[in-house]
Amino acid sequence: MRLAWVVAVWLATLLVVVASVVATVGQDVLARDAFGRTVASGWGGLPSPRPVPSPSPSPSPTPTPRPTSAPTPASTPGTGTVVLTGAGDIVACGSSNAIATAALLDGIAGTIFTLGDNVYPDSTAAEFRDCFDPTWGRHKARMLPVIGNHEYNTAGAAGYFGYFGAAAAGPGGYYAVERGTWRVYVINSQCDFVPCGATSAQLAWLQSDLAANPRQCVLAMWHAPRFTSGVHGDATAMAPIWAALHAAGAELVLSGHDHDYERLLPMDPSGAYDPDHGVIQMVVGTGGVGHNAFPGVRANSAVRNDSTYGVIQLTLRPGGWDWQFLPVPDGTFTDAGSASCHDAP
Repeated sequence: MRLAWVVAVWLATLLVVVASVVATVGQDVLARDAFGRTVASGWGGLPSPRPVPSPSPSPSPTPTPRPTSAPTPASTPGTGTVVLTGAGDIVACGSSNAIATAALLDGIAGTIFTLGDNVYPDSTAAEFRDCFDPTWGRHKARMLPVIGNHEYNTAGAAGYFGYFGAAAAGPGGYYAVERGTWRVYVINSQCDFVPCGATSAQLAWLQSDLAANPRQCVLAMWHAPRFTSGVHGDATAMAPIWAALHAAGAELVLSGHDHDYERLLPMDPSGAYDPDHGVIQMVVGTGGVGHNAFPGVRANSAVRNDSTYGVIQLTLRPGGWDWQFLPVPDGTFTDAGSASCHDAP
């Protein structure tokens, strides 16, 4: 009789443990990250919060691998965690704001990127030499440049292509590089000069490269944002490029053009909220030229600021990424968080 009682207690305890495990698994399946995406992280639900990355002393710059916009054969991804930092709409000759944002870069290791409209007003060779080079230009050896509309105020964007040389991948101005386990695409959004429509060479190149180099984590950057609350409005011409990236499971698009900071929720090609497969748009036109007030707020805008100069720092790791907006010393605004990479639709 005593043996039967012991067996009954043991079976009851086992049933409680099994029920607890099933409940935990159910919570994991339903867990979602900060953007509303389902997290398939196994036991324990959402990943543990990661510390916000902070600037650290920079070693001597190392040359950036040369990009290419030629049809790209399959390449081998890197490993580990990398840091990318930058902004757009950077230097106005005679203004000191870019001096402050360039100083932020001095203490950050890794790759530096621009998001177009690198030097105002016309991006001439003289403006790059006299205004960009003494500020952001001191990081040129580790820089991924992006072309904007002001570059084309000089015929053929000759000042831009002349200053950055092979790194700018002229004359098209679009290219791809590996950074850690991530594939990074630089796109030319000035579609009047380099077409980006459904039958364009640029889109065909992008689709070919995405197919040849499948990655869990993909990032793209170009000047004119596809989606924005800013004064210039949505760049509808970039719709085919966005659709190609969305189909490939890309995580993030970085842009400038609007002189503000905005982070939007993940969206599909139509601009609808897409928590599981959407692409996140970040506008970082805060390099130093000036500010534009937001005329309104578009759907899916999550965070906005139109009064702070600074840079966005991305920490790209296998399977995920962290971001932090770093303001200049007299700024108080910031925005930071973490996200996981997602699968293609």
